[in-house]
Amino acid sequence: MRLSDKGELPLLEALRKKFGKSSRGLLLGIGDDAAVIRPAGRNMLLTTDMMVEGVHFDLAWTTPFQLGFKLVSVNVSDIYAMGGRPEYFLLNFAAPGRFKLDAFDSFFLGIGEALREYGVSLIGGDISSADRMMLSATVTGTASRFVTRGTARPGDGVFVTGTLGDSAGGLLFLKMMKRSVEIEKGRKTSFGPGWKTVGPLIEKHLMPRPRHPGRIMKHATAMMDVSDGLFIDLSRLCRESGVGARIYEELIPVSDELKEAAAFLGVAAIDLATGGGEDYELLFTAPVNDKVKAFRIGEITHKGLRIVGKTGTTKKISPEGYRHFVL
Repeated sequence: MRLSDKGELPLLEALRKKFGKSSRGLLLGIGDDAAVIRPAGRNMLLTTDMMVEGVHFDLAWTTPFQLGFKLVSVNVSDIYAMGGRPEYFLLNFAAPGRFKLDAFDSFFLGIGEALREYGVSLIGGDISSADRMMLSATVTGTASRFVTRGTARPGDGVFVTGTLGDSAGGLLFLKMMKRSVEIEKGRKTSFGPGWKTVGPLIEKHLMPRPRHPGRIMKHATAMMDVSDGLFIDLSRLCRESGVGARIYEELIPVSDELKEAAAFLGVAAIDLATGGGEDYELLFTAPVNDKVKAFRIGEITHKGLRIVGKTGTTKKISPEGYRHFVL
């Protein structure tokens, strides 16, 4: 059955029954012209993001379930990057009328799985037809204290919460395979160097799990998530803070899986780690003497962006990474 066979109102009613349960602070959810929430005097955070077929995802190697899960995750990551707690989720969904109903249901199973994992409630949105699949999500959250990109200080250390480049490595394999792997059902592939190497990278790309700020919050002076690539996101943090940074190549964390995959693919692992994007780890600054459970990769300076190579040579950082409208 296709979406055009079902119609908008029955689809909306089915979603209302599935996601319409009340949650803390929600006065009115799905079904009216607007949702009503009561934030109880806390700082409210709001973020929104789009995912467009052919730009942000390809259904040739992404299952609808994975797409739904990832849509929630990338928005939750923005709330985490401010030091917040995500609470409510609004979704706009558009797809061609020929889009299969079972794919629609699978997409919302992925949405539901992610919502449960992050403790977030779907409270509204819209459904429309379009010539290709287009998604727009808004997540709200709260924070007693929030951290921005614009408060890094010279002398602070630069940290990341996990290995970088894994998602980019996974994407390279998916583009070579040109097919999906239903990792949500425990499926594997023997492609390339094998699942032990390829699996973690593919999962990092298809179903990312953003890093919760947790104990980092008591240390972070500035923070953002790594969504477009380490170098370009670092340049944004430095620009907002009016500072520079010195990064040490040998300190940038790269997983063993990525090192093996990069050797198989004939690419440099460090290039994927610094320019790949979609890792959704936290990039933050903190006092250098603080004991932080994260990887320190450099320090904040007064100006300039520099990387120190493994041989000790220093060169200017080129802020490479994903940018819309740049060919």
